[in-house]
Amino acid sequence: MKQAAQLFKALSDETRLRILGLLLQGELCVCDLVAILELPQSTVSRHLAYLRNSGLVSDRRREVWMHYRLSAGGGIQQNLLELLGRDLSQLAQVQEDRRRLRAYLSKKKTASCC
Repeated sequence: MKQAAQLFKALSDETRLRILGLLLQGELCVCDLVAILELPQSTVSRHLAYLRNSGLVSDRRREVWMHYRLSAGGGIQQNLLELLGRDLSQLAQVQEDRRRLRAYLSKKKTASCC
């Protein structure tokens, strides 16, 4: 029950929902999320840690940068991610974030981070 409560708390924050909306597009580096969300790296990292601890996202290190993606696990997390995948894309803020992500990635010269 405690794990389920933590999972729903992770979904109760606007910034974390925006991050999930972006990660539904695929794996992103923390620097990409910082650029799109226009938040300090420490704030984005704190939210990502919360999402990781709830089992919604996983991470991997590439050189000095951390990359995040939606978890491929099962159970309630997977069911919620499928629901979010359908419904988050309807939100105006998520649509704007995705537009900004496309523009940002098209201008980014290399796949490596800042």
